[in-house]
This record gives sequence, structure tokens and C-alpha cells, in this order.
Amino acid sequence: MAGPKESAQRGTGFLIAGILSAVGASICCVGPVVLLALGVSGAWIGSLTALEPYRPIFVGLTLLFLGFAFYRLYLARPACSPESACANPRTLKRQRLAFWIVTALVLGLIAVPWFTPLFYRL
Repeated sequence: MAGPKESAQRGTGFLIAGILSAVGASICCVGPVVLLALGVSGAWIGSLTALEPYRPIFVGLTLLFLGFAFYRLYLARPACSPESACANPRTLKRQRLAFWIVTALVLGLIAVPWFTPLFYRL
């Protein structure tokens, strides 16, 4: 059985995995726009869209990892000793706040491909 410290690290790992998979899901569309906004140009930027077929897989992984993190924070109550950090209600409150901030950022990254055409229509 995992201890409280291992449980907290596993929850953090799910958040980090969610962030990385969201970046993977949006790199095909966000990458070229960011590079063009920074003034970087070239024909090679078009090759960044090669990851587009894998976008649904990355989006699915992102939602899966966020679901695991939600489960660990709200539904699974770890057994904590009274002197451990997870027994402190402020720690749990901070973890939940970080979860919702990360979730908002990740969902924003996932939604970027639908909104970027609005910014560069001719």
C-alpha cells in the first residue's frame, strides 16, 4: 500500500502527465502560431502539423490523467498520520487549487486549435 508521500507524488505525477499530453495535443496548432508571432518563419514550420493525426490520442491521454488527478484529490482519501503533511487541510486546499488552475490551462491548450483561425483570418 502506498504511503501518504507516495500518494501525493502520484497525484502530482498525474497533473504533470496531463500538462505534457496537453502540450503534445496542441503543439501541431499552437507551435506554428507562436513561432510566427515571434517572427520565426520558414517552410519547415509547415512540417509541425505532422502531429495532427495524433492529436485525439493526446487529448484522450490528457483527459485520462486529469481524471486520475481528480479521483486522487476528491474521491480517494489517503490514510495520513496526524503529523504528516497530507493531514493538514491547507495542503489539500492548495493541491485542489493547483489542480483547477492546471485544468483550466490544459483545457485552454486543448481548445486553442479551434480558436486560432479567428486570429489570422484574411
